[in-house]
Amino acid sequence: MKVLRDILYKVNIEAVSGGTDIRINDIHFDSRKASLDDVFVAVPGTITDGHDYISKAVDQGVIAVVCERMPETMINGVTYVQVPDSKKALALMASNFYGNPSRNLRLVGVTGTNGKTTVTSLLYQLFKKAGYKVGLLSTVRVMVGDKEFPATHTTPDPMSINKYLDMMSAEGVEFCFMEVSSHGIDQERTTGLLFAGGIFTNLSHDHLDYHNSFAEYRDVKKRFFDELPSSAFAITNADDKNGSVMLQNTKASKYTYAIKSYADFRGQVMENQLSGLLLKIDEQEVWSRLIGNFNAYNLLAVYAAATLLGHDKLEVLRLLSELESVGGRFQHFVSEGKITAIVDYAHTPDALENVLSTINTVRTGNENLFTVVGCGGDRDKTKRPKMAGIAARLSTTAIFTSDNPRSEDPEAIIEDMEKGVEPQDYKKTLSVTDRKQAIKTACTMAVPGDIILIAGKGHETYQEVKGVRTDFDDMEVVQTLLKQLNK
Repeated sequence: MKVLRDILYKVNIEAVSGGTDIRINDIHFDSRKASLDDVFVAVPGTITDGHDYISKAVDQGVIAVVCERMPETMINGVTYVQVPDSKKALALMASNFYGNPSRNLRLVGVTGTNGKTTVTSLLYQLFKKAGYKVGLLSTVRVMVGDKEFPATHTTPDPMSINKYLDMMSAEGVEFCFMEVSSHGIDQERTTGLLFAGGIFTNLSHDHLDYHNSFAEYRDVKKRFFDELPSSAFAITNADDKNGSVMLQNTKASKYTYAIKSYADFRGQVMENQLSGLLLKIDEQEVWSRLIGNFNAYNLLAVYAAATLLGHDKLEVLRLLSELESVGGRFQHFVSEGKITAIVDYAHTPDALENVLSTINTVRTGNENLFTVVGCGGDRDKTKRPKMAGIAARLSTTAIFTSDNPRSEDPEAIIEDMEKGVEPQDYKKTLSVTDRKQAIKTACTMAVPGDIILIAGKGHETYQEVKGVRTDFDDMEVVQTLLKQLNK
């Protein structure tokens, strides 16, 4: 058991009722999990407020409560600690509880709208191939060395992050690569962690359902770099107009990468095919199995980070050529009937345009390109018409369908999407609400040589409708359908 006083190290405290020299068993911010001798941290949320559950947690036997507002009734024998920001307090307490495990390895955070999962996963692959014990905290999966755990959030809660980092420390992990989302930064989930480096990929339209404006979204991302220590490095995409903003106030050592601009790490796309990319990095050519200009940027970010973490440049280039694409990120196969099917997580306008532009770059123009795309429910509605307009403009046929409608009416989501289609593209669009039927429609229309893109869900193996998740894997569905149709 840990002493509460030690767990509160570095936490900004406004008032205390009771003693802090008490032993605590665990820390919880979900009152349903709190029990005897635990600490309950009351965190205000977007839907519920933890302060409403303080009395419930006390009834369940917690020995201490950390909150922003002291309850009207305080129970004898329970310590109450008032703080100005319980989200930040939770993060610091989590780090202290697990003995500040981020200090026992080299932790690198990756933030940006697109590319976070790919960059972190490629870094994990590269360092593992180089012979190191490596950790990964990503949207797709959590890896503690060779042990895999399911991922629930892009950036987990502070207790989960520190628990995984503690496990990594115990396993002798030397490097950990972590996705850092804007939600995670805003909700202080990364507070208290010691980062050895940070990488910025790009910034485009996303999460405006959560952030009030694009400027706020950008500034939250920037906060991650503002808080990096002077011992860390900060790498930014110089070709992104917001790249330089990220480095304005950082104390970390500043580096840039780019394909179009002058940068510390510069790349050039020599060939771009459905079989892969030929890149020139630091005047050396390297072939990658990854596809598209957006992956050229991802590979360049990986090269820069690996080099700054002390690896020989030529060895890094050799390892880059061995890296495999990440599940649900431009994952593709060719059917027996010579139809190419591509599954990609693209769920923002910028990501969808990148994927479609890449396909149009490598196709001859004689093939048809069918794009099956939907937009998530209970999320940023302003993306919907933009994504539909892009799909219609850059495809032979765009089929609008359901993604994860969640609590919304899927047909209403599709109606929002259709508003973004330009008049000249109307005849290139179809709307098929059922996702499986939409994919089947594309498969039925395709002939040998054609390309089908299924966008939006990528690695996800479920579909969420009215709070219920059912099994649904885009790659499995399209493979099965093409086989059933003998295509």
